[in-house]
Amino acid sequence: MPVRTAHATEIGADDVARRMRAELASVEPVVVLYFAGGRRDPRALAEAMQRAFPGALVVGCTTAGEREGRAWRKGSVVAMALGAEVVRDAAVAVIENLRGRADVKDALAPLEAHFGRPLASLDPSRHVGLLLVDGLCMAEDRLMDRLGDLTDIPILGGSAGDDLAFASTWVAKDGTAYTNAAVLLLLEPAVPFRALKTQSFRPLDRTLRVTACDEATRVVHAFDGKPAAARYAEVLGISADELADHFQRHPLGLMVGDEPFVRSPQQLRGESVVFYCNVPEGTVLTVLEASDIVEDTRRALATAREELGGASALVDFDCVLRTLEIETRGLVEPYGALFEGVPTVGFSTYGEQFVGHVNQTATMLLLG
Repeated sequence: MPVRTAHATEIGADDVARRMRAELASVEPVVVLYFAGGRRDPRALAEAMQRAFPGALVVGCTTAGEREGRAWRKGSVVAMALGAEVVRDAAVAVIENLRGRADVKDALAPLEAHFGRPLASLDPSRHVGLLLVDGLCMAEDRLMDRLGDLTDIPILGGSAGDDLAFASTWVAKDGTAYTNAAVLLLLEPAVPFRALKTQSFRPLDRTLRVTACDEATRVVHAFDGKPAAARYAEVLGISADELADHFQRHPLGLMVGDEPFVRSPQQLRGESVVFYCNVPEGTVLTVLEASDIVEDTRRALATAREELGGASALVDFDCVLRTLEIETRGLVEPYGALFEGVPTVGFSTYGEQFVGHVNQTATMLLLG
């Protein structure tokens, strides 16, 4: 079998790694992906997973929930082994000091050395990047902008979580765990692939312009020249006291044609609104309204599978805000059923990567 998935509930790093080695033994992996929730030492787990798969590139991160197939898990470790039949070639690099002055170009030099050419010359139809980022660094927007300057290949991924503790999040490669860092796994699949994005919102005929903000901390002080919270509530037709209760159903979107790239509000800070994404001054955002999360995701997956003529593996980066909505609305089973029959691993993220940094979105890599 070229692809296999597994999960472990053991706490000890060596116990998890032994379980994964046994469960994934039928694959000689080129790449092993793992996503880990719960109270495990991320450094010990990274070391143990690399020892268990010494011939593979082993890449992972911490989570706010894990998916294996249709099963939604919390506090577990899920993993996927990808063999040479689906991954022709792969290389991985770590980008450190995201909160400071990360030298992204130098950090990605190992990828260029491996593939023997500049990233800018890689064929976007043959290569794809999976990006795992420290979910508390608040540097995803800047990082994605820089990556877009360096390459045209599709890059998607998720920001690591820590079970909603918001204390520390970790990414891992080659047996080492990092915080304040990102890991970019560059794949040359041996099969057709699709990078896809889906969100379950429709745009309303109402917009807000950011007129005062602190971009570095993702705080908007004013929309349309008015206090941000008051103006946001005004366009929703509610009082400012009710606004936080409407964040999940009515986030804002940066519209690219008819496609929203979601910017989700996190909390109120006085009369200001804190977001999970950067929202620079001058940005015009459209008010969004939640739609059918199960049907929208089903349609996106069905279209991609039809284009590929099948599916051998799926890696899913699903926003923790989507997860909370799915749980609150009792949709865990119907949503999980969408992944039936396709080897799938994924995790609940603190933000998603697709062209830029987005929220309340699922970004996925589907391998044919």
